[in-house]
Amino acid sequence: MAWVKTPNIIQCLFYKLKWNFRTNRKVVYLTFDDGPTPEVTEFVLKKLKQFNAKATFFCLGRNVEKNPKIYQKILDEGHKTGNHTYSHLDGWKTNSKTYMADTNLARTLIKSRLFRPPYGKLRQTQKLKLLKRYKVIMWDVLSHDYDLKTSPEKCLSNVLNNARMGSIIVFHDSIKAKTNLYHTLPIILQSLTEKGFVFESMSPV
Repeated sequence: MAWVKTPNIIQCLFYKLKWNFRTNRKVVYLTFDDGPTPEVTEFVLKKLKQFNAKATFFCLGRNVEKNPKIYQKILDEGHKTGNHTYSHLDGWKTNSKTYMADTNLARTLIKSRLFRPPYGKLRQTQKLKLLKRYKVIMWDVLSHDYDLKTSPEKCLSNVLNNARMGSIIVFHDSIKAKTNLYHTLPIILQSLTEKGFVFESMSPV
């Protein structure tokens, strides 16, 4: 799903998935997918701490296995984590038995009732099984930080022009996203803070 701002019709059609939070508070929910990655996740944690911001990290099981100390640091600093599968599987291209086995493998490492499907792609059977165990978190603002064709300036405008009260915003703490993330995250934290926003992590209930 390559939209910057998820269309309302998509959110309505798939209403059992969480796209944003309805609120009158000036709060946004920063999320980071695909980590933990040593250099990038450490940068993210440092910047979040500077602004007293909390976030939710949707981690890959294989990366938690490689970097357990960074994963624990995420938790120790008061952030939340969620399951992003073990191997970053595309639900549309993976049979449900394999997909659920991969998700369950990640679950042994990531103790969370939050789940985000890689690429935002799920088959109906996968969705129904996941909803029995998880709150499935999508997004309403996609930064496109991972896209090498997206400039840092465009990545920044993607977020600042579309973030609203209750928005769930997607970034990636991955090597591919590093250039855009390093440029945009500090500015976004500063800009939204100056506008009176706070940054919170998500509850699994």
